[in-house]
Amino acid sequence: MDHLVYIAASGARDVMLAQAVNTQNLANASTAGFRADLIAAGSAYVNGGANSTRVFAGMHNTGVDFTHGNINATGRNLDVAINGDGWIAVADAQGEEAYTRRGDLRVDVFGQLTNGAGNPVLGEAGPIAMPPFSEIMVGADGTVSIVPLGEAPDTTAVVDRIKLVNPENDELTKGMDGLIRQRNGEEADTDADVRLIPGSIEASNVNTVGSMVQMIELSRQFENQVRMMKVAEQMDQSSVELMKLG
Repeated sequence: MDHLVYIAASGARDVMLAQAVNTQNLANASTAGFRADLIAAGSAYVNGGANSTRVFAGMHNTGVDFTHGNINATGRNLDVAINGDGWIAVADAQGEEAYTRRGDLRVDVFGQLTNGAGNPVLGEAGPIAMPPFSEIMVGADGTVSIVPLGEAPDTTAVVDRIKLVNPENDELTKGMDGLIRQRNGEEADTDADVRLIPGSIEASNVNTVGSMVQMIELSRQFENQVRMMKVAEQMDQSSVELMKLG
């Protein structure tokens, strides 16, 4: 019976892992530019002695869904969406370069240009710092321009240019903070071909309906695994009773 219990318990554990990933994706269904995590089942051999002939299944995080989300027009000057492939360079919590598709930009109380998650947006020479302004615009090439405070509306000045990159998807990995980085840990080169769509925002690529259906399926799978453990317990009790009769 211990084999049955082990199989059922490991199955329940993996279903819980899949449910956690699915829940995380569903929780970010309304997060701009979010990229869903992928998970899949895989097989592996049990190590040690005669167990090497046995195989068990396990859930593994297989990467990131790089499918583009829908682009919605907002009309807001600081909302930008990437047209096609590419990423916006930002600084993570440690000040290291990372990448995101989240384009709900804003200027914080310190005058830094950040996205909705609070990550500083990187320009040609580091985080973009904004001088006092009465109006701000972001061009399709990532150029950040302002109308300086106290100047005429037709007086514009270029502050910086957002660093836009476009490394290959198979070279990228997603961190626990939701930001994308290169697997080799290096910074990607600026790609002048990456273009922005000003006044628009890219939605999350999470399929809400599909995630809800998957949540129900995983819940039923977990119930089946628990039912198997109860069956194993009943079989064990029946075996003990038979031994007592003997």
